[in-house]
Amino acid sequence: MNHDNTPKVTGIGGIFFFSENPQGMKEWYAKNLGLEMNEWGSVSFDSRDKDNPDKIDTLQWMPFKQGSEYFAPSTKEFMINYRVQHIEALVEQLQKSGVTIIDEITSYDYGKFVHIMDSEGNKIELWEPA
Repeated sequence: MNHDNTPKVTGIGGIFFFSENPQGMKEWYAKNLGLEMNEWGSVSFDSRDKDNPDKIDTLQWMPFKQGSEYFAPSTKEFMINYRVQHIEALVEQLQKSGVTIIDEITSYDYGKFVHIMDSEGNKIELWEPA
């Protein structure tokens, strides 16, 4: 089993993108590609952690209404959520490297989140699962 405690990305937690008609987009993907939506209106792809096969990881797929403020201050059409470990230490490391941290770490039942900007203005969501 891997016991690496390095603050870093460990996988992709979600893919989010703009759509003119998010509900229609979800229906099209459900009808034509068999994607099943969950209670958040998105698809959840489950996979096993190779270092801990009893652990199930998920990847969320979700269209957002075109122009949603959720991606701000980025003007891009997409946002990727990266699954991370040791989010507090990672944010500390990123601050020391001069990376733009958009907000404070927030905690929910399902994990901790923070948003940053990459060097080309893409907003990135970092998520440490609970």
